[in-house]
Amino acid sequence: MTSPENPPAASARERLLGAAAVLFYSDGIAGTGIDAIVKRAGVAKKSLYNNFDSKAALVAAYLEARHAEWLALYETRLTRAFTPEARVLAVFLAYQDHAKWAYERGFRGCGLLNAAAELPVGHDGRRIVRRHKQQVEALLAAPLGELTGDEATASRLAQQLAFLLEGAMVRAGLEGSSRCIHEAHDMARALVEAS
Repeated sequence: MTSPENPPAASARERLLGAAAVLFYSDGIAGTGIDAIVKRAGVAKKSLYNNFDSKAALVAAYLEARHAEWLALYETRLTRAFTPEARVLAVFLAYQDHAKWAYERGFRGCGLLNAAAELPVGHDGRRIVRRHKQQVEALLAAPLGELTGDEATASRLAQQLAFLLEGAMVRAGLEGSSRCIHEAHDMARALVEAS
């Protein structure tokens, strides 16, 4: 029987994905071997291959999980965003929230972008990252459309804000601080107010 004091044990798949998430973010995908993931997860190597066809499949699952984490943060922010302007800024606030997590070896920027930089063209992981970034841009465009009343203007401004956000994330990762993301939020507010 489970209770809040006695939660169910994590499955081997969950432990593997959790271990991979920490190691891929901290050390990179290329810098993380299967043996390190299995050791950290506390499972047999066979468990990895029973749950994932390959390291590439584990990478794809990590990227999907990272995307879902960000979406959950965004949805939380969205519950307090009652205007189109606030819904635009909720995207930036969700990135700020993700940057504040207690990463084992410190904040290194967007885990999705970091992963994509390591993956070869054509890798499924790059498709997952691209889909995430397109979804973020669409989440910006929808409320901008309400504000501007013009789909083309909203699309162009959403792209500009997405570029601002991505640049801020890269710099924040280099600096190991969310300061740039806070500044990008303030810049975004000014751009939205001017539109």
